[in-house]
Amino acid sequence: MPPEFLYFDLGNVLLTFDNDRMCRQMGELLGADEASVRGFVMPTGGESDLQWRFECGLLSEAEYLQQVCDHFGASPDHAALAVAASDIFAPIEPAMRLADALAKAGWRLGLLSNTNWAHWRFVMDGRYPVLRSAFEVEMTSFAAQSMKPDAGIYRRAIEATGVPAERVFFTDDKPENVASAREAGIDAVVFTSTEQLIADLQSRGVIAE
Repeated sequence: MPPEFLYFDLGNVLLTFDNDRMCRQMGELLGADEASVRGFVMPTGGESDLQWRFECGLLSEAEYLQQVCDHFGASPDHAALAVAASDIFAPIEPAMRLADALAKAGWRLGLLSNTNWAHWRFVMDGRYPVLRSAFEVEMTSFAAQSMKPDAGIYRRAIEATGVPAERVFFTDDKPENVASAREAGIDAVVFTSTEQLIADLQSRGVIAE
């Protein structure tokens, strides 16, 4: 029996992103180099990082930006700094076309993403129309206050679909996120390419017309 709901990760599934570019662009406004910005906002990639707390919804956008400005002793316009931090994405066109085709064929789709408010506002402002037209559920780490691979965000994601966990499909580029989704009862696969995703979906009876 085909799944009733299809969740897509955002980063490296539908959009590429470049954290080096983020740190470089922020540094240009802060009077700092790329390495210094990275060393402050994401030195470890773990829960102690400023970036992690922002993406987990533990800091507001204003708090995040102010802490960055205070650290570097700079006072750029916060709106400009948010854009510098967010203008780092590019569409993965085959995956975007697949999502659009699936939605038009009547499949229910959602986004399940570790992200922050500034990045989310940027990518959802209309520059990538499919993200607004194809996906009916938006489950973000900052809203759920839970980051993949933590179990909490998957519980919230399942509840949002209104269907049992075993009828939910999910694809993510990180194996650890796929593994934790499976532990939550979701049918999940690692995203390696749009072609492989199409094959994974077709094997489950999901066809985009």
